[in-house]
Amino acid sequence: MTANVATESTADAQRRIANRLKRARGQLNAVIDAVESGADCRTVVNQLAAVSSALDRAGFAVISTAMRDCAADPDGKVDGSGERLDFDELEKLFLSLS
Repeated sequence: MTANVATESTADAQRRIANRLKRARGQLNAVIDAVESGADCRTVVNQLAAVSSALDRAGFAVISTAMRDCAADPDGKVDGSGERLDFDELEKLFLSLS
């Protein structure tokens, strides 16, 4: 895989993750509105479950992208701080979402 293809793939993944998070933000706004308007428990809990699921999926997508980048370019930088994420750290991040 060339660096250009990997960059495009990472850029696409980042766009999809941002879109997922924006949807979660919209769902969270709906939860807040439901609470403020005195919606019933079932409505609030169902909306909270949707937000939680959306955030979990975004977290898994972030880690999946990092794992793909790490596997494609084992000597490259994975995170924005310039620090190298190894597979053990990626696993720890992955497990922190469960």
